[in-house]
Amino acid sequence: MSSKADKIVVFVTASTEQEAKNIARLLVEQRKVACVNIVPRVHSLFWWQGKLDSAQETLLIAKTRASLLPQVIDVVEKAHSYDVPEIIALPIIGGNEDYLRWIADETVEGDRGNSAEA
Repeated sequence: MSSKADKIVVFVTASTEQEAKNIARLLVEQRKVACVNIVPRVHSLFWWQGKLDSAQETLLIAKTRASLLPQVIDVVEKAHSYDVPEIIALPIIGGNEDYLRWIADETVEGDRGNSAEA
């Protein structure tokens, strides 16, 4: 039985919807995450290189195990166009037990998960 505390939600912003779809596909196919929601047209306001800036971005919301976070970060950094991509993780403190179990069942430790049909 898995603990709720070992599951996380990872937020990643991408420059375009296509970039977000590419990153999401890599994460799911490599089984580093169980699911990714893609939220288009997020307006971001932020400080960058000493100036206030803004951008239209796409937000990815990924669900996975905490132990896979380093691998998720690695996949995202390699596929991302930003010098410093946003990759932040928040703990899941509760939820549907069946869904939380499903997250664990659908993710794989190690270098590469089993790809879905290519």
